Amino acid sequence: MLAVAAVVLSLGEVAPGCAGGSGVTTAAVVTTGPVLRPGARGPVVRTLQRRLAALRYGVGPVDGVFGDATEQAVYALQKAARLSPDGAVGPATWRALARGVRAPFRPSADPAVEIDLERDLLMLVRGHTLVEVFNTSTGGGYTYRQGALSGVASTPRGRFTIFRQVDGLDVSPLGELWRPKHFVGGVAIHGSWSVPPTPVSHGYVRLSIEAMDWVWATNQMPLGRQVLVY
Repeated sequence: MLAVAAVVLSLGEVAPGCAGGSGVTTAAVVTTGPVLRPGARGPVVRTLQRRLAALRYGVGPVDGVFGDATEQAVYALQKAARLSPDGAVGPATWRALARGVRAPFRPSADPAVEIDLERDLLMLVRGHTLVEVFNTSTGGGYTYRQGALSGVASTPRGRFTIFRQVDGLDVSPLGELWRPKHFVGGVAIHGSWSVPPTPVSHGYVRLSIEAMDWVWATNQMPLGRQVLVY
């Protein structure tokens, strides 16, 4: 049984078709926020998913099942709201949803992939429109040695473009990369079976398998797409 948080929230919806900072809030709905965790099911989870989707967090199917994609979207919201990213939807996270917290991004003249290293978020941006936001795990800052390779696990900052991609599993000396999109040297945005809400990678930019498959299916990161890391 779900524990119910003692908090009353005003959960406005974002008008259909609105994205980025251009959404219009409609009439508010007053509701109580149950504490939700991975494995939860039901109409309240569906409400959570719809709200996350309206704020452009990549939640996957709105199916009433709190699975990995929903957990990843909750991580992203919590990071954007400066909350501790634990993947559980308690009072503070419900309040962030009610306030309509969106991930901050930098408007771009051309479609761009933005990677915010401070918050560890990946954002797809078109002009002044925020298309989608994902939890990511970037370079962990540790020193590593693996076989003949050694270095510091950091994701380079700067402006790059996607110049190489592999539609499938690519095994690198530092691990397995699912459908990677390379943007500088050997560094890539790629799908991973483990995307914690903290920076732990060798310097690559991890997305969930579901998120990376969606990126390919919707052609969100074609060759030549700008990548801004800051």
